[in-house]
Amino acid sequence: MKNVVEQELEVQLVLSPEDSVPVPALLSYRTDDPYAVHFTFHLGSDSPVHWVFSRELLIEGVFRACGHGDVRVWPTRSGRRGLICLALSSPAGDALLEAPAEPVAEWLEKALRLIPSGREHQSLDLDRELAELLTEY
Repeated sequence: MKNVVEQELEVQLVLSPEDSVPVPALLSYRTDDPYAVHFTFHLGSDSPVHWVFSRELLIEGVFRACGHGDVRVWPTRSGRRGLICLALSSPAGDALLEAPAEPVAEWLEKALRLIPSGREHQSLDLDRELAELLTEY
């Protein structure tokens, strides 16, 4: 059985230190993919941009800078507002996004209630997955 925890939010795409634009986003966690978080950004085109990365990376990034390579996450503040920064890098380009910390933290709490950290493997049916891989078509 697949359970999903989703959170719609508005992130800021940072264009320069003085300029950013709002971007609607959807953060989702699925029990059938227990190690990953899925971020979908709606940039005003027909095709949203999807990023999938480690749930543990996002959990750690709420508290301290982490990650390297394609995805880096760290907490920061803008005045009294807590933010989570996401630096994303791909062959198509780089993006720096700022997400409001409170809804991200609340969403993570819901995802962790669904499957606690360290128990992700318990939600996987490895026998079924292996049987599907070995099935001839």
